[in-house]
Amino acid sequence: MGILDEFSLKGKVALVTGGAGLYGRQLVAAMAEAGAETYIASRNLEACEAVAAAQREAGLNVTALQYDQADEASILALRDAIMERSGRIDALVNNSVARPMKNGFQSDASTFALSMQINATGLFIITRAFGDAMAEQGSGSIINIGSIQGMVAPDPTIYRGTTMSGWSPDYFFHKGGIINFTRFIGSYYGAKGVRCNCVAPGGFLTENHPEPFVRQYSDKTFLGRLANDSDLKGVVVFLASDASVYITGANIPVDGGYTAK
Repeated sequence: MGILDEFSLKGKVALVTGGAGLYGRQLVAAMAEAGAETYIASRNLEACEAVAAAQREAGLNVTALQYDQADEASILALRDAIMERSGRIDALVNNSVARPMKNGFQSDASTFALSMQINATGLFIITRAFGDAMAEQGSGSIINIGSIQGMVAPDPTIYRGTTMSGWSPDYFFHKGGIINFTRFIGSYYGAKGVRCNCVAPGGFLTENHPEPFVRQYSDKTFLGRLANDSDLKGVVVFLASDASVYITGANIPVDGGYTAK
């Protein structure tokens, strides 16, 4: 086997949660293009099916399923459905995220609790459910999608001249926590051949971003731009593949150098 073969996901089964969102679409495409039998799942089955259908039209093996990360029974049913259909799970990409604190730091405490139910408790449950399945088969890779906002504080200067802000306490809380949770999971399952790593993306450019934000954010990066719709593909394929078989418990910023200063 040559080195390029080690990056292939042929014969592997992958699940990407929250796969119809900004980062999710490229994560699904990456898994499928690398050869994995790929599942995409979120609460919005219609949106997931649209992504899956587009991938199938390109000749790739993608199936949409529905689940609710706030509901343990739903998570376990998702695991059972994939195991029944495919008989194994080789890669879990934890990409689902909820952003209920619409009023930022002044939001009701109930919205913080809801965020934690989905983004913290739900993450724990789905990671354990699929991690245990991987442990039984003796191999697997869990990839948590974090954020640079779990690594650094908000920078108000990048929002000057816009109505945007970075005051999302729940997001900073759970994206910071996911990094150390990654280390915990890497340690817990390591002896059973299951790896866990975190990817921390930087800002993703959308057509709705005002020009001042794009300019000011870009100036904070070494590469002079926000992330695009393919920047995460390589790193997630690497972490899901045998090319990274000796890497676990790591957090990898994919941010154009934003956090390297």
